[in-house]
Amino acid sequence: MQAQKREQTLPEISYRAARLEDCPLLAELNHQLIRDEGHRNPMTVPQLEQRMRDFLAGEYRAVIYEDSGEVVAYALFREQPEEIYLRQLFVVRHRRRQGIGRRAMEILRSKVWPKTKRLTVEILVANQGAVAFWRAAGYRDHCLTLEIMP
Repeated sequence: MQAQKREQTLPEISYRAARLEDCPLLAELNHQLIRDEGHRNPMTVPQLEQRMRDFLAGEYRAVIYEDSGEVVAYALFREQPEEIYLRQLFVVRHRRRQGIGRRAMEILRSKVWPKTKRLTVEILVANQGAVAFWRAAGYRDHCLTLEIMP
């Protein structure tokens, strides 16, 4: 019953494939993502834009989600023979906790990605909100990378 109720309250957002001309927007959103998750990536927005261009010109694809013309999220992923690797999923700050991330994943799984492949995502363990989100989305722990900083 609870799962049905959640399904009914997910927002109706539209989605489209990102194009190279979306790279400035995607770079700005990626910059916010890096800050919000506490990542150490020092890249500037122009550097992130070039990286996004390289991603989209290469093996990555991106999806942009909109609600009434407002960009509310994006996903960046790479399809390989046996898996879909989700590199980034970002919901804009003022639209979080409204079911947009869940709806974005539902769209990817039902309309964009083949159902026959393993789905993987990497997250920073310190980002407990992300850990909880991905576990709730059905992902299970697989590995943990440990490091010693110089």
